[in-house]
Amino acid sequence: MTTAHTAPPPSMRLRELAFGAACAAALRAAARLGVADALGDTPAAVEDLAAAVKTEPKPLRRLLRALTCYGVFTERPDGTFAHTDMSRLLREDDPHSLRNICLWCTEPWTWDAWPKLDEAVRTGRNVVEDLYGKEFFVYLNEDAPESADVFNRAMTTSSKQSARDVAELLDLSGAASVADIGGGQGHVVACLLEKYPHMRGTLMDLPRVVDHADPRLMPGGALADRVSIVAGDCREAVPVRADAYIIKNILEWDDASTARCLRNVMEAGGPKARVVVIENLVDDTPSMRFSTAMDLLLLLNVGGAKHTTESMVSRLEAAGLVIDDISPVNPYLHAFDCTVPA
Repeated sequence: MTTAHTAPPPSMRLRELAFGAACAAALRAAARLGVADALGDTPAAVEDLAAAVKTEPKPLRRLLRALTCYGVFTERPDGTFAHTDMSRLLREDDPHSLRNICLWCTEPWTWDAWPKLDEAVRTGRNVVEDLYGKEFFVYLNEDAPESADVFNRAMTTSSKQSARDVAELLDLSGAASVADIGGGQGHVVACLLEKYPHMRGTLMDLPRVVDHADPRLMPGGALADRVSIVAGDCREAVPVRADAYIIKNILEWDDASTARCLRNVMEAGGPKARVVVIENLVDDTPSMRFSTAMDLLLLLNVGGAKHTTESMVSRLEAAGLVIDDISPVNPYLHAFDCTVPA
């Protein structure tokens, strides 16, 4: 007999995988309803939770029962529900919250795109342009502003969390300046400037991105007098001179765009400049299921790809960079520490 504590046979496991969308939908529902926020530090009856989140008790119990199968919430012998380490990550106020990430990965467009994965695999092209008649980010900003807002919140959350890890890992004590290329709102450069009070920094990204930079970097912010904010596309040019460059989670375009970005950074920095490329990998990582899923999602929406260690190394070496070290930043990011040759 199979119980909750024994592994199911392959035939049942495959059935469970086929219903993977149900798990994703359950996470999304719990996040949108705010169930984790309503559940406090003590177990709660489903009737009380239902009243707090304005649902019917019986279907809420069914939702919670489904999530407990995956370790998200736990049901106690008396029928009350309590938090687990995973369910706490759905809380808005948790310092490591993944609520916005869960919402982003289950936005309405994903349910349109996933059924067309076979088409994307067959052609190697994204499916979003055929679905909506526009490039992905154009579609988000013009036709799906709520999804665009979710994306921005998710990227902000992810960037804030990983920025601390990046700053802790990197030893930039020998550098007087650092540039965060394609750095979003600038959380990485902000953390590095806080770590190194003598250092100056630059944040470069698209105009609509840097307009919403980290408050620490904006006029009046604690780091404003030590940072420059440059609006631009790193695939076109990098008008920034620095001792060290950070390129995090942006080299997921087509090969030509990646090559242009790296070439522009190398030309800007000149010989002996340090270039640190930070990426999710689809190998050599304990987060294989997450990384490979994101890799497939990139194929669907922009035709991009996550890298293997080998593919990242080959692109960096093809650009002419010398790779000095490869090291994990956290369970889902690796840093490729490189130098522009003399």
